[in-house]
Amino acid sequence: MGCVHGKCCGRYPQSSDGDLRDLRDAGPYSAQRKHILSERSLELVPVPSHDFRLEYSVLTQRGYYPDSPDKENQDSFCVRTQVRGNPNIHFFGVFDGHGQFGTQCSNFVKDRLVEILANDPTLSADPVKAYNSAFLTTNYELHNSDIDDTMSGTTAITVLVIGNTLYVANVGDSRAVVAVKDGNRIIAEDLSYDQTPFRKDEYERVKLCGARVLSVDQVEGLKDPDIQTWGDEESEGGDPPRLWVQNGMYPGTAFTRSVGDSTAEKIGVVATPEVSILQLTPNHLFFVVASDGVFEFLSSQAVVSMAAKYSDPRDACAAIAGESYKLWLEHENRTDDITIIIVHIKGLSNSGGGVTDGTSGTNNRPATRMRKVSESSVTTGSEVFRSVRSDSSEVQSCQLVLSMNRSPAIVVPSPACQSPWSCD
Repeated sequence: MGCVHGKCCGRYPQSSDGDLRDLRDAGPYSAQRKHILSERSLELVPVPSHDFRLEYSVLTQRGYYPDSPDKENQDSFCVRTQVRGNPNIHFFGVFDGHGQFGTQCSNFVKDRLVEILANDPTLSADPVKAYNSAFLTTNYELHNSDIDDTMSGTTAITVLVIGNTLYVANVGDSRAVVAVKDGNRIIAEDLSYDQTPFRKDEYERVKLCGARVLSVDQVEGLKDPDIQTWGDEESEGGDPPRLWVQNGMYPGTAFTRSVGDSTAEKIGVVATPEVSILQLTPNHLFFVVASDGVFEFLSSQAVVSMAAKYSDPRDACAAIAGESYKLWLEHENRTDDITIIIVHIKGLSNSGGGVTDGTSGTNNRPATRMRKVSESSVTTGSEVFRSVRSDSSEVQSCQLVLSMNRSPAIVVPSPACQSPWSCD
C-alpha cells in the first residue's frame, strides 16, 4: 500500500541476493501476451538436525506504471542459507521499498538485516531478541546512512528457519503464510498480520504518538474526518486510513511500522517487529513470503490454494505473480511491484522432526491461529504457534559479506496441474 505518493522511481537493483538481472519491461498482462517475469531458479537446502529439506524459488516482477515507464522495481529480497555457518539455520526475506529513495532503502535493509543477524552470537539461543536487535540496529544505521529516509523506507517480512521452527518477523504490510494440510483440505494460516491503521491496536498506538489517522478523502474534505472507522482492508483498500502529522499533509503512510521513514517515526511508525513462532509438523506443506503486491487483490487462502496446484515452486511463483498482475490491471491502470518466495517443506516426519506439539506425536493437527502475548509470558510445551512482542532496545553493529549465486531462467506461468499434495 505504501506512501500516499506511491512508489517512486530510481535505479533497478542489479542484484537482490539472487543475482536477478535486469527485468524486461512488460506491458499490461493479457491472455494473448506472454507475461515475462524475472529470472529465477530452483534451490534446495537440507535441515540435517531434523532430517528434512527446503525446496524454494524466488520471483520478482517490476510493476507496470504507464505514467512512469522508467520506474524501477523497489522490491528486493534476500535468501541466506546456513546462517552463521549453521546448516540448520536459513533466512528468507522480502523488502518492499517506498518513497523517492525506496529502492535504496529496501536494498540497504535486505543487506544489513541479515548481516547483523548472522553476526549475533545469541541468534540460536534467543532468536526473538536477536531479531528485535537486528531490526532496530538496521533502522538506526539507515537513519545515519547517506540515504535520505525522511520520506522513504521499506517494509520487511522475514522468516528464519532454525531446525523445525519458523521465526517470522514482520514490519509493515507484506505477509508470510503457511499451508497446512487439514484432512482433505489445504488451508492458509497467516504467520504475520499486516500492520496498518485498520488494526485497532495499531491505530490506538499511533494515535497516542500524535498521528492523525485519515483517508485521503477525509483529508480533502470529501468525507467527515471525525468518523474514525474505515471498515476493513478488503472493502476500503482503495482509500485506506493513513497517518499524517498534526498540522501537515504528510507523510501519508498506510502502514504503521517500517524501517526508515524518519519523519513518520515521530508519529509512531516504528521499526520494532512483531515476531511469531511456528513449530513445524508434517502437516505444514510450504510457506509463502511475499510483498503486498501479491496480497492486494488475493487473499492468503487464494495464494495458498493456487500454490498447492504446483509441485514446482517456480511454477507456483509464476502463476501467483501472473494472477496478481492481472488483477491489478482489472482494478487499476497500473500494478504494484510483486515479489514472492515459496518454500516447500520436504520430508519432515514426526520421528525425524523432533515435533513437540504436546501430544504423543501421532496426532498431527494444524497449527493454532496466531495468539499475541508478551515476551515475558511466552511458554513452551503444547503451544506450537505464538506471537512475541518485544520491547528490546539492544542494538549491535556487525559486519558480514553476503554473497549468493543463482542460475538465470525466464519464466512464464505453466498450465495448471493436479495438486501434488496428497489429501488422503
